[in-house]
Amino acid sequence: MNNNTDIFIGDIERIAESIYRQASVLEGKTLLITGGSGFLGRYITSTISFLDQNYFKRHCRIISIDNNITSSVKDNLPFINNKKFTFIKHNIKNPINLSCKIDYIIHAAGIASPIYYHKYQLETIEVAVIGTKNILDLSRSKKVKSLLFFSSSEIYGDPPADCIPTKETYKGNVSSIGPRSCYDESKRLGESLCLAYFNKYRVPVKITRPFNIYGPGMKFDDYRVIPSFIYSALKKRNLIVHAKGVQTRSFCYISDATIGFFQILFSNKKFNVFNIGNEHDEISISRLAKYINQIFNNKLTIRSIKYPKDYPQDEPQRRCPDLTKARVQLGYDPVIDLETGLRRTIEWCINNWNLKK
Repeated sequence: MNNNTDIFIGDIERIAESIYRQASVLEGKTLLITGGSGFLGRYITSTISFLDQNYFKRHCRIISIDNNITSSVKDNLPFINNKKFTFIKHNIKNPINLSCKIDYIIHAAGIASPIYYHKYQLETIEVAVIGTKNILDLSRSKKVKSLLFFSSSEIYGDPPADCIPTKETYKGNVSSIGPRSCYDESKRLGESLCLAYFNKYRVPVKITRPFNIYGPGMKFDDYRVIPSFIYSALKKRNLIVHAKGVQTRSFCYISDATIGFFQILFSNKKFNVFNIGNEHDEISISRLAKYINQIFNNKLTIRSIKYPKDYPQDEPQRRCPDLTKARVQLGYDPVIDLETGLRRTIEWCINNWNLKK
């Protein structure tokens, strides 16, 4: 197998090779990304930096903003060493004052892990609502060419069986006072703000609804299911499944997802909404535990427990995207299957996580 650096570099190279023609619009431009130190943000920022160093004739300036509530400045991965990169530690619930020209904005800031958004409920709402309004105001004042807002597949709530795979037109089944409402409802309101700013001010905003993205760069204490299972496996602990583990998910490897995010950013329509994920290999959480156990030669024990108090219940029973719109309008085509993605992720984790903790 490749070493840990090669895995990440290989992902970035694949993304860059897939989008470099479209990404040429970034040459000589300035791109702002919020949440740039996060899991998704680091892949996006590193891809742009790689493109800048290997494909662009005119440099692209990158401005990354993060308050590091669930990340740190040290989380910025390779390629973030060019002189055109600027990091600003800032909470976007406060207005952003930048004197320079901004051409493109990727608004990826947010608290997406259920454990963390249960812990930071007000902060979750503030970044998705107040932070999004601040970004929309900035986009309007700077007259950006394109703004990409990261929403979530959580806005669909718990769809009925006849709405799975779930299209962008599905209106959602979400409780405004449920245990996940701080995340679900604030993302829904963030989308409403995007539409209002498009309708009133013609801000060229696009929305992505990611479905369960995973891969190298996730933290062992992220508390989402794949890093939790991998960390337990590497520590030779039990794999813990909440309740019966019958809830299903369709997982999407990070390089596939990042290609889709850029395709949306560079798309021509001034307002649009796209699912991004992988509709293949929908798998129950209990079966996922068995699948990872097989990768570790069935040396682990799988245990089912009740939901812990710090984990928000009311989980969607199934989550699987309908990708027809993204496939037809963007040419989006995820190709990394679950086994390949898991093995790449596990190898990266072995070489990067501090397993002594």
